[in-house]
Amino acid sequence: MTDLAVHEHVGLPVFERLGPHASRAEQVAHLAEAARQIRIQDLKLVHHARAGHIGGDFSAIDILTTLYGAVLDISPDRVADPERDRFILSKGHVAGALYTTLAAFGFLPVAELATFLQPLSALNGHPNRTKVAGVEANTGPLGHGLPVAVGHALSAKLDGSPRRTYVLVGDGELQEGSNWEAMMAASQHRLDRLTVIVDRNRLQQGAAVKETNDLDPLHDKATAFGFAVAEVDGHDHGTLLDVLAQVPAQPGRPTFVIAHTHKGHPISFMSDNVAWHHKVPDEAEYHQALAELEDKP
Repeated sequence: MTDLAVHEHVGLPVFERLGPHASRAEQVAHLAEAARQIRIQDLKLVHHARAGHIGGDFSAIDILTTLYGAVLDISPDRVADPERDRFILSKGHVAGALYTTLAAFGFLPVAELATFLQPLSALNGHPNRTKVAGVEANTGPLGHGLPVAVGHALSAKLDGSPRRTYVLVGDGELQEGSNWEAMMAASQHRLDRLTVIVDRNRLQQGAAVKETNDLDPLHDKATAFGFAVAEVDGHDHGTLLDVLAQVPAQPGRPTFVIAHTHKGHPISFMSDNVAWHHKVPDEAEYHQALAELEDKP
């Protein structure tokens, strides 16, 4: 990868986490700007690589930004600390969003993003824990990440450790029965340091979730499986921060956060458009999306 390619396609700033004395308003503004920059870089990665899952990336970025920017007890110098919090991206096809978020918070060299999906790159289409610092599990086959997260949470409980485990799943992914088996186990073992976050954009590859295998009433189903359930705007950093930082939501119960999002958010022609599950913007679409992201509110 030439220096010119890096210069053209990678220009992401690295964000420090704010200290404990920062106000909530300062935290929210910091997270919002980080998420905007992450989306700009993710757009460039997908456009340059001519592959990726930009719609799902953009629905998940505010959640990822809030976790790495303010919630998770982990830092670039503690990726091997046994007492670190764990985050597992079960919807592994949005690896581009994870890589860009990791780079934005110092876990991954920013320049390495220019290798996304290139031959011999560590930045594959699905995350690999042996190749990328900060990745906790190899994911991609849907329905695997939540069971792995339950294993991490159970391990922490057996260790007597306060470390927390967070897992992000897609709503279409919840059609996989392995998730519900894992949720039964989490409830049975009272894994209240486990938080499942659902990227509830209501779209999956090729169709709406309700047209494929409807999940509603999702809140009631998760409650019936023994979880403490919260519903949030998945693009509101303040609400995400309030909910994700307060684990356990109820002692003795794992937490289930339904984060209502929009695939392709906030791009006008991508938002809520199922075509952008796996689509690459052409030149005109790329420049329009970039202009919308660079036009600060």
